[in-house]
Amino acid sequence: MTIQLENPKARTGLETLSPSRAGDFKTCPRLFKFRAIDRLPEPTSVYQARGTTAHLALQRLFDNPISERTVDKLFDLFRDAWTEIRGDDEYTDLFEDVEAERSWGIESMELLANYFTIEDPTTFDPEDRELDMLEDLEGITIRGILDRIDRDSDDRLIITDYKTGRAPPERYALPAFFALKIYALLIRNRLGETPKEVRLLYLNGPTLYRLPIDDRQLDAMDGQLRALWRAIERALQSDRFPARTSRLCDWCSFKDICPAWAEV
Repeated sequence: MTIQLENPKARTGLETLSPSRAGDFKTCPRLFKFRAIDRLPEPTSVYQARGTTAHLALQRLFDNPISERTVDKLFDLFRDAWTEIRGDDEYTDLFEDVEAERSWGIESMELLANYFTIEDPTTFDPEDRELDMLEDLEGITIRGILDRIDRDSDDRLIITDYKTGRAPPERYALPAFFALKIYALLIRNRLGETPKEVRLLYLNGPTLYRLPIDDRQLDAMDGQLRALWRAIERALQSDRFPARTSRLCDWCSFKDICPAWAEV
């Protein structure tokens, strides 16, 4: 297979930036280049398939009347979502056989059942779900999709992100809030209202991490985003995307072609 790479020098500048790609550049500029500029394909794992299917099921759970927001309904929604997407090319040959797919499905639904130990979906209706955001922050444009936003009993906004992976130890959890703080900034820009907190809901555990939000944090995030934007534009102009090695390299799809590991 021949991969057609985009020439970064042909680009005049950054048009939009998503929270996930901003996180990539912050972690490793070379990773950003592989994903956002070269757009190299990455193999889909069973964990990514689980995350996509679980997100669809949790999103659709709230389409149902309160009385039907049960574990069994969530299981049905997971099965329906997987039936809907399993024919996509990225999921072809994901499992060795039917039994492996069945075991994956059982493990996935066991994970989904943990959701009900963290919150009760019969006690609230989300303000919005899978919110498609494209916000102009006075010169930079940020785009992304927000899992869920709610209002608490004091009518304050709460942003929630679902995670199907394992939660990091609490002392290492703060970097995981990076994308959610960007979304909080986007919500403030769109609604003129500062969210009260952001939440990471890890089904594997289960674990719920919460971070209070204020305008000082969002102002700092605005400055950090602008600095990242400028750094990306400089990298585009110079075609310099240095690799930044770390323990995360062991999980990177591009380690085999990364110049930082070429002679290791």
